[in-house]
Amino acid sequence: MLSTLSAFYGHLTEVGVVPANPAALNRSRLGLSSTARDASPTIRLTASQLRALLDAAARLPNRTRHRDLYSARAVAVVALLTLGLRVSELVGLDRDSLVVSGGEPMLRVLGKGGIHREVYLTQLAANALRDYLTEGDRTSKASTPALRGRTSAGRTPLIATRDGGRCSRFDVNALLRRIAVQAGPALADVADRVHPHALRHAYVTIALEQDARIQHVQADVGHATISTTQYYDRGRRTRDTTAADLVEAAINAAGDVRRTSG
Repeated sequence: MLSTLSAFYGHLTEVGVVPANPAALNRSRLGLSSTARDASPTIRLTASQLRALLDAAARLPNRTRHRDLYSARAVAVVALLTLGLRVSELVGLDRDSLVVSGGEPMLRVLGKGGIHREVYLTQLAANALRDYLTEGDRTSKASTPALRGRTSAGRTPLIATRDGGRCSRFDVNALLRRIAVQAGPALADVADRVHPHALRHAYVTIALEQDARIQHVQADVGHATISTTQYYDRGRRTRDTTAADLVEAAINAAGDVRRTSG
């Protein structure tokens, strides 16, 4: 029964109907109730494949006059998804969601149930976001439609469409599929099944493979089953209580291997 439900939610996630598969994480390793036979239908991307997605995003074909902005946005989307964000959280981010706390850049993310959490930016994600925002600001000076991204409350989406509006889940799903196809052999077998939750799933699995503390991973991804103790521990979130840097190191190491073998 549970595996059937998992497969069903996996399909809904892939087609973008729901943002995440509630059975996608390795529940036994996260200390959740599970059976030994519980398996996730979500594809398991490796650090090398995440690196391939980032590289492909940077060279994504685009014939519009804003091709630099287009590729910068593609890289930023992939980089942010490698932080374990849900697609709904990504598209809900505003420019003022990007803050600095204790000298560290982070995102204030609105997760499920209206719960906010702090997501630390890796250097990889910070650089990608800086490049995208810089290019976006440069482009918007000569393109007034970019102002349409502002709502009546003055909110400006962090990741925007070409005309400055807020990206939808469909936009992100479609972009990620194009990037996966562009990645070539590295993702040839799974390109048609790459979706935002696959990157979130990869964040968790890679972090655990790098021996990150489970509590840190749960806090990073904002999992609904964080214990009461962990809830009260949120006030002490520091750079040392995130697995993001471990995942980034794995992605960068995979990139070094790809360049050496190429």
